[in-house]
Amino acid sequence: MRGGNGQFIESDQVSKSPRRRAREFAVQGFYQHLLGGSDEAAIRAQAVSVSGFDKIDADLYAALLAETLGNIGPLRELITPHVDRNWEEISPIERSILLLGACELRFHPETPYRVIINEAIELAKTYGGTDGHKFVNGVLDKLTPELRPDEIQGR
Repeated sequence: MRGGNGQFIESDQVSKSPRRRAREFAVQGFYQHLLGGSDEAAIRAQAVSVSGFDKIDADLYAALLAETLGNIGPLRELITPHVDRNWEEISPIERSILLLGACELRFHPETPYRVIINEAIELAKTYGGTDGHKFVNGVLDKLTPELRPDEIQGR
């Protein structure tokens, strides 16, 4: 995700939708914020210089970046009851993915919850630890009924 010099490194961009690419760039930005304290402007400036940025859904990226960074505290409060460890014990990648998933569940009702969870699982498989995708799936699966009760009932 980040090279030794702190720069973003490009992931495999072949056959990925612009929305998936936007989520990848957003997660990279959250990671940069969590580890280095970078603000939204610095994250955006860095991201636009990365190969493949021109292929993302720019509107989705901007919304996810702003909404998540602007709501980290409340999103963390939503997530915390559903994790079995201290927040700081969760890897920064998995924290970033959980924040993204919680943000989309909370602020993007136009995106079906199943899509949000699937995208989070795929991000965790790509960037997270060995069983990170299982952890992310379990947490978001518990959070979804809280944030999307009407959608869950209509399964």
